[in-house]
Amino acid sequence: MRVLVVEDEPGILEPVLALLRRERYEVLGARSLEEAWEKFLEGEPEVLVLDVMLPEGEDAGFHLAEALRQSGYRGGILFLTARDALRDRIQGLELGGDDYLVKPFHLEELLARVKSLARRSAEFKGRLLHRGPLEVDLVARRVSLSGKEVHLSPKAFALLELLARNPEKTFSREELLERLFPGAESEAVLRVYVQKLRQNLAPWVVERVPGGYRLGKP
Repeated sequence: MRVLVVEDEPGILEPVLALLRRERYEVLGARSLEEAWEKFLEGEPEVLVLDVMLPEGEDAGFHLAEALRQSGYRGGILFLTARDALRDRIQGLELGGDDYLVKPFHLEELLARVKSLARRSAEFKGRLLHRGPLEVDLVARRVSLSGKEVHLSPKAFALLELLARNPEKTFSREELLERLFPGAESEAVLRVYVQKLRQNLAPWVVERVPGGYRLGKP
């Protein structure tokens, strides 16, 4: 499940990213409209957590949400802002927002709201991903192989989900590190989680190919 967080305050952005990664979401962060568009085009997120006031203007987040809805985006949008006036809440919802959380906020409440939007988005798109005997449940965040549930760590699940969502795509090592292991000093951590998936599920699940990795075939 992919979540894009657009927030220009590092003191808010970094804790939110860390929280969502611990919950096994694939998380991308952006601090401006330009960066948000770039991240969005890398892969459409199921949930967008969006600050209203960004470097480009006081209503920049509203403008982004409106443009995305007009372009056909149907994922969940959670506005995250210090603007608590009733007219701002109404404007955000009228422009396509699904929820509105006022700063300051508790991380636990933000997580609950993101989970709610993620469930709705997954149910709309289809909650299950299949590859032969492999099944990934996006809502329950469970994995099973040949009908037997397999418990994965948050990072291993995030890696498997990304590959399963894009079964024919080859991901470069650099792209996987940037998306799932930001700040990693080497690709050794990626190799560890690839090996974990192969050991816990089956050797075929992650295939190494020229240029990187992709979901394998049984």
